[in-house]
Amino acid sequence: MTTDQAPTEPIWEALRGVLDPELGENVVDLGMIKGVTVNDGLARISVALTIAACPLRDQIEGDVVRRVSALPHINDVAVDIVAMTQAERTELMERVRLRARENAGATRVHPTTRVIAVSSGKGGVGKSSVSVNLALALADLGHEVGLLDADIWGFSIPRMVGATTEALSANEDRVIQPASALGISVVSTGLIVEDEETALMWRGLMLSKALEQFLRDVGWSPDMDYLIIDMPPGTGDVQMALARLLPQAEMIVVTTPQRAAQKVASRVADMARRSFMPVVGVIENMSGFTAKDGERYDLFGKGGGAELAADLGVPLLGEVPLDPEVVTGGDEGSPVVRAHSDSPAAAAFAAAAKILTELVPPADADSCTSRIAILEEQLAKLDG
Repeated sequence: MTTDQAPTEPIWEALRGVLDPELGENVVDLGMIKGVTVNDGLARISVALTIAACPLRDQIEGDVVRRVSALPHINDVAVDIVAMTQAERTELMERVRLRARENAGATRVHPTTRVIAVSSGKGGVGKSSVSVNLALALADLGHEVGLLDADIWGFSIPRMVGATTEALSANEDRVIQPASALGISVVSTGLIVEDEETALMWRGLMLSKALEQFLRDVGWSPDMDYLIIDMPPGTGDVQMALARLLPQAEMIVVTTPQRAAQKVASRVADMARRSFMPVVGVIENMSGFTAKDGERYDLFGKGGGAELAADLGVPLLGEVPLDPEVVTGGDEGSPVVRAHSDSPAAAAFAAAAKILTELVPPADADSCTSRIAILEEQLAKLDG
């Protein structure tokens, strides 16, 4: 290894978080990564698709770039797309068939679903409000959205979406059905306890097991475009379990403008990087208050979100102003993006959702028919 080269092992690990949406397996185990080199901070990755013109090419290529770019020693990423040979396609289908026979999927979250973990370094920054309003803003853009309350102890999502009288149920196959609220699918421990005042006295292992059940036993729709996960604050058991169970997950970091909150938020971003989970962007909450006379008051400081985004090398998705309607809407189950869609806070959430869909677009609705035809042809040959 020359002095301008860097180890490639972290890149291979990061690429295990890139799933082929149709096959439901990571591109490393599928043998789709044909080469990785690093020189002077430039990572060059060769990716083999069943056909080079596959409509899913942009999604896979974008996922590769985001995950590898998140590594600290990488300055730029170049992706070379090549087409598999017939022998490679045959080998791929043998691997896929073996996996289908021997292994059930790790979770019931479909590989085409984009998973966004809304995280913070500490509590009190309005992470749950961001999760709820971002999920609804995505739904308002026409996407099918799920909302998972992974803050097992501090669940608040049911009240915020007006689902306090709802309860999770299981069908005849013991698959848990999400509750429906405001047009999105919702799962929370708040939907399985007797009331909001019930304390869940669970240790760390129980927390990760609860998250595991919510991902493996809940009948999430295969047509779900986005799954927004309201994470507990910090860098503990739930965060590590999520990285293990959903390697395709990506993170949004929520912070307030003050420097102390920004520095704490950087820790959760560091955890994401160590878990090979890309940070998509930063949302600054409680960014300021504008009085009726037009005077702006920066009650929690100014610029922390932009500074954090710059430090992490990711976009600032939005600055959500202090708005009493956000608080009232959360208490009454009428989130601001629906109850006061013309407010500055609602506009900030809507803009953040729009940027998110551009950075992490939903899977192409059109199946790669030519690619499917090739796979079916190979299956037929194997069966013969």
